[in-house]
Amino acid sequence: MPRRGPDATEHLVLPGVLTAEEAAGTVAAVLALQRPDGSIPWFHGHHLDPWDHTEAAMALDAAGEDGAAARAYEWLARNQNEDGSWYAAYADSGSGGAGDGAFTSTAVPTDAARETNFCAYVAVGVWHHYLATGDDGFLDRMWPVVHAAIEFVLELQQPGGQIGWKREADGTPVEDALLTGCSSVYQALRCALAIAEEREEPQPDWELAAGALAHAITHHPERFLDKSHYSMDWYYPVLGGALTGERATARIAEGWDRFVVPGLGVRCVLPNPWVTGGESCELALTLWVMGQSDRALEVLQSIQHLRAEDGLYWTGFVFEGNIAFWPDERTSWTAGSLLLAVAALGGDEATTAVFGGERLPLGLEPDCDC
Repeated sequence: MPRRGPDATEHLVLPGVLTAEEAAGTVAAVLALQRPDGSIPWFHGHHLDPWDHTEAAMALDAAGEDGAAARAYEWLARNQNEDGSWYAAYADSGSGGAGDGAFTSTAVPTDAARETNFCAYVAVGVWHHYLATGDDGFLDRMWPVVHAAIEFVLELQQPGGQIGWKREADGTPVEDALLTGCSSVYQALRCALAIAEEREEPQPDWELAAGALAHAITHHPERFLDKSHYSMDWYYPVLGGALTGERATARIAEGWDRFVVPGLGVRCVLPNPWVTGGESCELALTLWVMGQSDRALEVLQSIQHLRAEDGLYWTGFVFEGNIAFWPDERTSWTAGSLLLAVAALGGDEATTAVFGGERLPLGLEPDCDC
């Protein structure tokens, strides 16, 4: 059942980050972006992609807006391709806030490539929604969607465990693997395995795939394209759950001074003087995963300069030269990442379970002489 009433968002109140009124304003702003067909674009008139759409849906669940989140997953189910994938981007379906009606028209793709981490992430969202609602019927309806998506993704897994980035629009597989994307896929595989366990439908091939992917992330950085100048490549192996314990602590410590700008947030990419809200919130969530809630709070407090009057957050801020918010956009996924980070710190059970790893199978790692 939807979690309504005065306590629905109490876990979203965080000192120096969100008051109750601000939390309600941000949730309302994300809801206002959702279309009647359930889709959640980046902002009015812009495209949407399956990963950020799912993140925004998860944020709505964390805020107790389970009906709106369910409509977002229904949109994914209606627009899944026959091979289990989704396209990399779709056109905004039109104006209007969330409503009770659901359109059945097919979404219009604007980028016909199919990215593996975009497609896998549905498993994270579906498991999060199930934990938030306990809706067995929802899990039954979404299981074929999740199953087909994971099968599509694993078709691009390489012998070394890493997963190719995407299929081009013409179907050509791109075998190059991205560390950030694969770290996200690893979390998604674990959530998919948790769904399979809940349904008592074992997926041993997925267990092997998850273990091989974790091994590649943990022990074989050479199997991924070098994108180490991006902050996401720094923290995502920890956020996705592949790196834990001392390895996670060492990795975050190694990159801290390169990426974190005290009082402003986290750089998106080196050497650009540009901090971004999404990366900052994801780092905060990563720190929470590591048990460093105080540091996570500090990071979230540092980006309050990105908050706009409408309750959304600017994507980023250029802090040298022509100082300005840039680009000129306030995105659903930036707000969504903040709400999820705050929900984790506030103890929301579904959010802490999905990102903290509770009830998430690890997979079976391969034998390796490394």
